Order: sequence, then structure tokens, then C-alpha cells
Amino acid sequence: MRRAALALLASTIVATAALPAPAQPRKRPPLQRQLDQALGLIEAQRARLDAQAAELAELRRRLDDQAQAMARAEAAPLPQLAAAPPRAPAVSAAQGAAPGAPGDPAGVLQPPLERVGQAPEDAEQPIQLAVLDSQASVVTRKGQLTGELQVDYARADRSRAVFRGVELVEAVLVGVFDINESRQDVITASAALRYGLTDRFELGIRTPFIHRADSSIIAPIAGSTNNDQAATIDSSVKGTGIGDIELTARYQLLSGGNGRPFLIGNLQGVIPTGTNPFAIRRDDLGRPTRAATGAGFWGIAPSVTAILPSDPVVLFGTLGYTFNLPRHVDTRIPPVVITYVDPGDAISGSAGIGISLNQRTTVNFGYAHTWSFGTRTRTMLIEPTAAWPGERETISRDLQIGRFLFGVTYRVTDRASLNWSVEVGATEDATDLRTVLRVPIVLLTGG
Repeated sequence: MRRAALALLASTIVATAALPAPAQPRKRPPLQRQLDQALGLIEAQRARLDAQAAELAELRRRLDDQAQAMARAEAAPLPQLAAAPPRAPAVSAAQGAAPGAPGDPAGVLQPPLERVGQAPEDAEQPIQLAVLDSQASVVTRKGQLTGELQVDYARADRSRAVFRGVELVEAVLVGVFDINESRQDVITASAALRYGLTDRFELGIRTPFIHRADSSIIAPIAGSTNNDQAATIDSSVKGTGIGDIELTARYQLLSGGNGRPFLIGNLQGVIPTGTNPFAIRRDDLGRPTRAATGAGFWGIAPSVTAILPSDPVVLFGTLGYTFNLPRHVDTRIPPVVITYVDPGDAISGSAGIGISLNQRTTVNFGYAHTWSFGTRTRTMLIEPTAAWPGERETISRDLQIGRFLFGVTYRVTDRASLNWSVEVGATEDATDLRTVLRVPIVLLTGG
């Protein structure tokens, strides 16, 4: 019996072990879940990119249509001015819609692709440089008449010590020491006109009105003569009147753009319409009774001006030569008679930079130098002597005239500007100070 029970139990265990185990639920690894999420995000991003591409294509099509319409409008003749279509306001980066904002669900700005802000109406005005005087801008356009008012003041103050005597040894001088002081103040008011015959050729005229005051003192140093008071000469004269008229012709050789400079050829002629210094009445000592307002000589000055715009900077330079024509003067300045004067010619050049602070204001810095050759003079004694029987010819020393330049240009309106410049003498021969205020005004625009 016991054996039968054990046999039944053993068969039951074997049968149970032979049955398959119940299926257990499988768990998905965590990496698989992350991969599924990433694929879902990629699909969503792809859908957004497709939507943005479609919107960009639509914007490109609209811009192409607008460009074609503008090209057709420019090509077609316009019998009369038509009203311009309303223009959408420009949108700056700070004012643009944020991604996902209403009207821009894809995060792309709908109306832009337009310039930030609006260029001022006078942005295309010709270049002007305050420190270049009559060569201050490019050539006037055809049919345009420009008037210019100018006021300038110049001051020259020189003091020199002159020794006349014998030098015995170093620092031991026997003779007379003279102190020569001279001061000159010149105020000039002038009016000028410039007219463009073509887009490359311009003619101009400038008429100055001058007030000049000269003062000079020649005095010996105390103790160098027995009669100091008698040796002192104090002379002060003034003169007011029209100055020398200037005629100009300018031709634009090269047009600027694409890294190329404006290259302008200038020709200036000076007509001696001012008071001739050799025709002024003088006293018994040969001193003039009034100051001259002109140079007394004809002059011709060709030059070349180069202006290179490189926004916001303008580089400029000039190179010129002045021919002064000689003449017979026959002027008595006791104890001699000046018979012939040949003023020295001069080489001049300048260079500088203009910096644009904004659309209306420009500052200029530069340097100008003039090398004036010596003046040739022929003189003879009023009462000839054996040592000086006839004419003698002398040549004065060359002059080196250097000036530092500073100027400001301010465009008041489309037709008027203010140009203010200052020149400070950099060499002994240069004028100490000169300041100029010019106001060019467009009187007649070209057709």
C-alpha cells in the first residue's frame, strides 16, 4: 500500500514537472523608450521645417514679383508723376515678432527683408570738405548753379631781431640791434558762383572784399645807439576795398565708386583787381599811406584734387603749381627805384582725412604745405653812384609755408551747408592763424 502511494506521488511530480511554465510579461528596456521619444521629436521638427520652407518660398516669390514690377515701372516712360504705392513700415530687429507669435507661427518674420530704418533724403548729396576751399567738393552737376558766401580772418604776427655791425669774437658784437615787429590782420568777405556746364565741367568766379590792417615797429635795443627815440619807426596803415578776383574751371577726370577716387583737374586764374601795392602813394620815407588789398600780379594755378570715399571715411589730397607773372613796376621807395619784380612760383600740396559722424556732419583733419620760390627784384639808386651805377638784381630766400588743417561740415538742408575750417601755421613763414566760414547754397538745380 505504501509502495502504491509513493508510486502515485512520484508520477504526479513527474507530470507536473513536464508541464510548461506560465508565460511572464516582458519589460521594454529604458533605452528603447528614449529612442522612440527622439524619433517623435524629429518628426515634429521636420514638419515645422517643411512649413518654414514653404513660407520662405512664398516670401521669395513675392519679392521676385515686386522686383519685376519695379523694373517694369522704371523701364516704362512716365508721362506724369504717379502716386507711390503705400509702403510697409520697416521692421527693426528689436520690433520683429517673436517665434510663435500671432501671424508668425513658424517663427519667421513675415514682412521683413526690408532695410532697417530709412535713409535720409540728402544721403546722395555731393561730398564736401571744409578744408579744401574752392576744391571742397566734386564737380557741380549739369545745369546746377551754386552760390557761396565766405568770411575769413587771418592773423600774422612776426618778431625778428636784426644786427647791423661787426662781430669781433664770438658773442662780442659792435653795432646796432634792431627789433622788427610786424602784425597783419585781414578780414575778407567774398561771394562766389559755380555753374555746371556739363556733368563733368564747371566754371566759377569769386569776388572778395577785403579789410586789412598792417602795423610794424622798427626799434633799436636800448643802449645800442645814442638816440634811441629818433631811430624808432612806428608805422600803421589800413586799407579797405575789393580784392583780386578769382576765376576757376574744374573738370572731373574720374568718377568715384567701387574703390576708385574722384579725380578733378582745377585751373585757377587771379586777376589783379585789388589795390596794387606798387601804386599806393607813399611818404618821403617810402612808407605806404594805406594797405593794399591785392597782390598786383596775374597768377595761374593748375592743380589736381583726389577724393576717395570709403564710408564713413573720405581721404583727399591735392597737388598744384602756381605761376606768378612778372611785371615792370617803376616804384620809388627812397633811396631806390624798384623797376622790375618777378614773384616766385610755388609748389603746393595737401592731404587729409574726413570722418563722417552721421549723415549730416563731417570732421576734417589735414596738412598743407607750400614751397614758394624766391622773388627776383631789380632796383637802382635814385642818385646813382660809382659803386652802384645801374640796376641790381636780387633774389629773396625761398619760403616754406606749412599749415595744420581742421574743419567741420554740417549739411543744414538739401541745398545749404555750413563749412568751418581753421588753419594753424606750422612753419615760421606761415600765417599764424586763419579761420574760414563758408556757406554754399544751391540756387538752381540741374534739369
